[in-house]
Amino acid sequence: MVTTIQISDGLLNELKQRKLYEKESYEELIWDLIEDRMELSEETKKHLRQSEKDIKEGRVKTFEQVKKELGF
Repeated sequence: MVTTIQISDGLLNELKQRKLYEKESYEELIWDLIEDRMELSEETKKHLRQSEKDIKEGRVKTFEQVKKELGF
């Protein structure tokens, strides 16, 4: 289903400025904006907490360390 909505000129200009690329549709843009406002899932929150713990406990490597290990 496709529908038309009315928006003000001001909102239209704001949406145009937020496009990541010229041919991005307004539907894509609106979905991206909605996604940005959605709450993170419990699984994602769990992974973020684990990542923060790994960082604090030094279980991470810098990009430079990984490149060196891989011989780049």
